[in-house]
Amino acid sequence: MTELAVPTNADVEAAARVLAPVAVRTRLLSSPALDALVGARVFLKPEVLQRTGSFKFRGAFNKLSSIPEAARKAGVVAFSSGNHAQGVAAAAQILGMPAAIVMPSDAPVSKIERTKSYGAEVIPYDRDKEDRDAIARDLASKRGATVVPPYDDPWVIAGQGTVGREIAEDLSALGVAPDIVSAPASGGGLMAGIALATKAKFPDAGLVTVEPHGFDDHARSFAAGHREPHRAVGRTICDALMASIPGEITFAINQKLGAQGVTVTDDEVAKAVGFAFRELKLVVEPGGAVALAALLAGYLNAKGKTVAIVLSGGNVDADLYAKLIQ
Repeated sequence: MTELAVPTNADVEAAARVLAPVAVRTRLLSSPALDALVGARVFLKPEVLQRTGSFKFRGAFNKLSSIPEAARKAGVVAFSSGNHAQGVAAAAQILGMPAAIVMPSDAPVSKIERTKSYGAEVIPYDRDKEDRDAIARDLASKRGATVVPPYDDPWVIAGQGTVGREIAEDLSALGVAPDIVSAPASGGGLMAGIALATKAKFPDAGLVTVEPHGFDDHARSFAAGHREPHRAVGRTICDALMASIPGEITFAINQKLGAQGVTVTDDEVAKAVGFAFRELKLVVEPGGAVALAALLAGYLNAKGKTVAIVLSGGNVDADLYAKLIQ
C-alpha cells in the first residue's frame, strides 16, 4: 500500500493478489432479454455470488490482511448495517481474529444473524440517536482493537477495486470496451475502487453512482463540486445505502475520475429486484439493485452503448423479498 491516504490502481493490483486465494471471481453475466429491453449491451457483475453475499468481503479481507500479526490478537471493530459487518466477520474468522460489529438495531434480522454466524460479537445501537462511529472507536480504544471503516479507508477501497479490475479483465478478454460502468453508492468506496481499476484500463469509460431518491449525497456532491450531505428523512428499502455524506477519500477519487450520480425511487428499485428474480434468476437486495433500477428506468443514457452494472449484494430478509418480487 502506498503511504498516501488515497490509493492507486497499483494498490488494487496488490489487493487482487491478497484476495486471489479466498474471494470468488464473479464472472460477468449477460441477458438477451435485458439487452433487448434497454437497447444496450449489458454486462452484469453478480457480487451477490461473492462470499457473504456482497462485494464487502473484498475490502474487509484486504484491510484485515494489512494488520500486523502482533496487533491481530486484539481483534477488529467495525460499524455497519449488514454487508460490511458480514464481510469483516467472515474475514476475521478466516484470519483467526476476534471481531465486534456495531450494528443498527433495526438492521435486517438476516444480516444480524449471519454476522453472528461468522463468530462476531454484535453490538446494537439506535441509528437515529447514537453515533456508530463514536461507539466503535471507543470500543476499539478500550480493547486495543483495529477499527475497520466501511468505505473511507485506502485498504478497503483497494479491495473493492478488485470488482472493477475483474470487470476490466473480462471485458478486455471479450474485446469489448465499456461506455458506462455503474454501481450503487453509500459511502462511495465501491465506485472509488472500481474507478481506479476501470479508468486504468478504459480511460474513456463513464462512471455513474446510483443512490436511493432523497439519499442523494453523491449526486449532490458531484453537482456542487464538494462533499454535500443528503437531506433525506425517514427510511428507504435500500438499507445498505443510507450514509449521510460521501467519504473524503472516496469522493476525492470519484470526483477526480469524473463520476456522475443519479437516483432511483424505492418503487423503481422494487421493480429491479423483481426483474432480477424473474429474468436473471438472481436474488438481489434492494441496495444491490439500484444500478439495475437506473438502467431499467432509463437514467443511464445506455441506448446503443455497452454498460457494466454491478449487482452489489443479495442479503435481503425473506419477508421483504417476497413483497418485492410480487
